[in-house]
Amino acid sequence: MNVLMIAPEMAPFAKTGGLGDVMGALPRSLLALGEEVRVVIPLYRRFMHGRFETVPVDPAFRLPFQGREEVVGIYQWASPEGLIVYFVAKDEYFDRAELYGTSEGEFADNAARFSCFTLAALEACRLVGWKPDVVHAHDWQTSLAPAYLKYRYASDPVLGGAASIFTIHNLAYQGMFPQKAFGLTELPAELYSMDGLEFYGQVNFIKAGIIFSDLTTTVSEKYSQEIQTEEFGCGLDGLLRRESGKLRGILNGVDYGEWDPRNDAYLPVPYDAEHIGRKRHDRAALLADCGLPETGAPVIGMVTRLTAQKGIDLLADAIDRLLSMDLCLVVLGTGEKRYEEMLREVSQRYPERAAFRFRFDNRLAHRIEAGADMFLMPSRYEPCGLNQLYSLRYGTVPIVRATGGLDDTIESFDPQTHRGNGFKFEDYSPEALLQAVREALARFAEPNVWATIMRNGMSAYFGWDVSARKYQQVYREACAR
Repeated sequence: MNVLMIAPEMAPFAKTGGLGDVMGALPRSLLALGEEVRVVIPLYRRFMHGRFETVPVDPAFRLPFQGREEVVGIYQWASPEGLIVYFVAKDEYFDRAELYGTSEGEFADNAARFSCFTLAALEACRLVGWKPDVVHAHDWQTSLAPAYLKYRYASDPVLGGAASIFTIHNLAYQGMFPQKAFGLTELPAELYSMDGLEFYGQVNFIKAGIIFSDLTTTVSEKYSQEIQTEEFGCGLDGLLRRESGKLRGILNGVDYGEWDPRNDAYLPVPYDAEHIGRKRHDRAALLADCGLPETGAPVIGMVTRLTAQKGIDLLADAIDRLLSMDLCLVVLGTGEKRYEEMLREVSQRYPERAAFRFRFDNRLAHRIEAGADMFLMPSRYEPCGLNQLYSLRYGTVPIVRATGGLDDTIESFDPQTHRGNGFKFEDYSPEALLQAVREALARFAEPNVWATIMRNGMSAYFGWDVSARKYQQVYREACAR
């Protein structure tokens, strides 16, 4: 089966979050299962830094767009295992310091940027004469692809007849623009309606992916259910309930080549489930890195965006009560200025209990996963979540709110059966968060019980091959439709 994936980012070329990780792993996993996969992403020249050698397919391809011919470049890169990635080059749109916007907000021309990119991605197939069976678009930036297949390329000899899959990685980001932006989509005027892209007088790109795709997926089973509710549907819950028959949830996977304590290059001492005692050396290294004393108290780690979605408002409300317990807290992340300022002030009040690092630091992220005893994820909502999966492999016991992928992957420890790999709380409240931490601390005080919880987590498997097989099933179902 020929699968074309269109995405706004892909590790290692350009990445802002989980979508980049998905695109870095899923195509390779599908390739290993025997599918023919090609990917198209923008050429963010600033992020390439000359690290990847691309070959021009057509450096001056003329794309009909907005009543004129836009000159874009199509370049190609191939991995050793045969994965082909095409890059759409248009410096006016993509040679910028950031991918989607700045701290001041999203780029004002995002509608034009990603309409042009999505069309160019489809045209790349026509340029090279490669006929996809499935076109798989990711997030709002490429959500027009299913509509283009139906309204622009239905009778095309290369793209006509291709099934379309649209994946929602985070419904909160929908691609909302003023009404005048509809003209940039080059879709028929009648699609600016309630049953099309119109949304309360604006244009909503993600609606196109949901409405016109053959199947729509989300990144966990629980999240596919949650987005059909008013609380998590971001205004589209009614549409998603209407389209629920074609909605599927597939949990993201983990790249165990990068996230495995047995061979993690960032760790001073590797370890596994049979040698979990070695983890104490990585804990000591983490405390030293963060300037915290070793007191024997458990270390709770967080690697997160400092936003309300990630539950940082809960953390703020609970922080003094949390740090009055016998524990240390290490947080790595960037985000909203108000949360950074709050945490800086907390570190001054609790210099021997709390350490906060406001930056992206992959080395420290790995060391937190290995050196912490527990990992806290109090998210308001979490489409999938990856850090809880990393934590399980590292024997770092997750404490999570029961939402989205967190609820799908973490089972609360049962002292009667000794089953379970972490601790969950339901209510979005500081009291519920603190109670879950207290439960974890009580089990931490029982070394044999704690070792059981650690090993339960370390025995779990969330490899990308499992997720890729589920995508294969979705592709076949979409083609049958």
